[in-house]
Amino acid sequence: MAELESAELKSIERSLRELAPADLYAALWVDPSAQTLGKVFDHLRTLQHVLIDYVPRDVSQRPPTRSQVHHRWCQGSLLFTDLAGFTPLFAANAAAGQAGAEALLTIINNYFAQMVELVSKAGGNLLEFTGDAMLVQFRHEAYQSDGDAEMTQAIYAGLRMQRAMAQFDNLETAQGSLSLQMRLGIHPGPFVAANIGTPMRRAHVLLGQTVLAAKQTEAAGVVGRVCLSQAGCDRLRVNSLLHLEPNLAGGSLVVDDLSTKTLGEYDLTLNRRRAASSVLFDRSVPGLIQEIEASLQTLEPLASYLPRSVLQLLVNTAAARRIPPAFPTAAVAFVNLIGLPEAVDADYPDDTDGIVSCFSHAFALINGAVERRRGILQKVTYHSIGADMLIHFGVLSPETDAPQRAAETLLAIRDLVDRLCLPTRQGQALPITCRMGLTYGQVFAAEIGEPRGRREFNVLGDTVNTAARLMSRATHNQILLDVATYQALAAESTYDCRFLGSLALKGKAVPQAVYSLTSRL
Repeated sequence: MAELESAELKSIERSLRELAPADLYAALWVDPSAQTLGKVFDHLRTLQHVLIDYVPRDVSQRPPTRSQVHHRWCQGSLLFTDLAGFTPLFAANAAAGQAGAEALLTIINNYFAQMVELVSKAGGNLLEFTGDAMLVQFRHEAYQSDGDAEMTQAIYAGLRMQRAMAQFDNLETAQGSLSLQMRLGIHPGPFVAANIGTPMRRAHVLLGQTVLAAKQTEAAGVVGRVCLSQAGCDRLRVNSLLHLEPNLAGGSLVVDDLSTKTLGEYDLTLNRRRAASSVLFDRSVPGLIQEIEASLQTLEPLASYLPRSVLQLLVNTAAARRIPPAFPTAAVAFVNLIGLPEAVDADYPDDTDGIVSCFSHAFALINGAVERRRGILQKVTYHSIGADMLIHFGVLSPETDAPQRAAETLLAIRDLVDRLCLPTRQGQALPITCRMGLTYGQVFAAEIGEPRGRREFNVLGDTVNTAARLMSRATHNQILLDVATYQALAAESTYDCRFLGSLALKGKAVPQAVYSLTSRL
């Protein structure tokens, strides 16, 4: 058969290099017939469904149409969750290899599927899975005459979610019965929703003090309860059916004394996320090419929200609609740009453009540094110290030099952050520094969420948690390492690492040896 030569076929060829499996691309190049084009169309239609499920609803419904950074101020309530008990569950299954990975995935996805369903029924927008945690947005819409409506929706959703945790109290494992519990915090206020990065790699992020306060509310919460910030308490009506009691760590805890009838099952029902499937009526070569071009116009913006390595994995597994879980050994890092994401302030809206633009530039440059060294910038995520970036090496392609590539990348990130063009607030330059944590060990890598709904490829486990805790203990421009990473770097004697002593880290029974990475020799 003739090779792919017509102008129409050439118009789709470049995009298909990244969005079609290699064998399907090759088949189209060799045999650009209607039959082959039909297979391409079917693949792209399936991939579109996958990518829609991988991004927040705001992105899937309004994909970016231009390369500029876009942001807008929003008003609403943010709900953060965090799962307690995952680390022992991870350990109980890791020793069983692939069978253990499948068992762990079944449990964690059963949890997420139920939580996502409850969030959706309450009108929430699941923005992301942050490891074993979730960030949900309940936006205040102009048509709501009741100012606290989205706050009540968030609280009711939280109560239903906590009630649903009862079925995860006694999980049978090879190491005995284990339980999962959940902390949940809610805080209302103004925040910025932004699409940052480049046309090759974007991210949808929330910025501002409201986001930080919401995460801190969750961190100060009590497992099994719904915790409200003081601002959240103030938003409730005096005649609200909800009763509160003080939380010793701040804010209040919602008393779950509502009857099943009062709490109900949902507040409103949203339309399903899934777009209607295209139906092919014209299966001629020109008709198929036209349909493929239309699919690519939708797919390319959505694809930019995924790391390129993860996108390629989804392209290759689209037909199976499933990524097998695994327990790879990887280097995991968190990078926090101190003071930048939280500098967005509703009291100084005129300064928002510059701050968001600077964060977008930083994200783009950091992603470039990571990809150059074969790493993956997974996402912008959120901790009680602020927004940060999750980065890992060796998850999809395990290699023994993952710690070295990670260390080299973090040193490069520290240098590029130092060279950022600083934004201003009220005419004063905002100083920007960074702090980072780096670990090396086994992680759980899987597609978590609803198997046929909202989900993401992510990495979880104690190695990930420890990297985040090291980051939170780092000072300005400091890179902290665990002992496993230090030993991997020390074996080559090419990095200057200094022992800082043993530090108490959250979730660790004994103090952990901690090192700082200062430079490459």
